[in-house]
Amino acid sequence: MKLKNWILKKKISIIITFIGAIAGFLYWNYVGCASGNCGITANWHTSMAYSSLMGWFVGDIASDKFNPKKNENN
Repeated sequence: MKLKNWILKKKISIIITFIGAIAGFLYWNYVGCASGNCGITANWHTSMAYSSLMGWFVGDIASDKFNPKKNENN
C-alpha cells in the first residue's frame, strides 16, 4: 500500500522521467556525438540515463509546485 501511495504522490516525476528517457534516446539518435569522445551522448544508454535523471529532478520540482503541502496550522 505504501508503494501505491508513493507512486500516486510522484506521478508527475515518473511521467517526466520517461519523457526525459525518450528525449535522451532521440537526442542520441538524431544529434549524438560524431567523434565518440562525448561522455554523455556517445552511447544511447548514457544519454538516456542522464536525461532520465534530469527529468526526475525537473519532475520533482514540478511535483512540489503543482501539489503544495497544506499548512497544518490552519
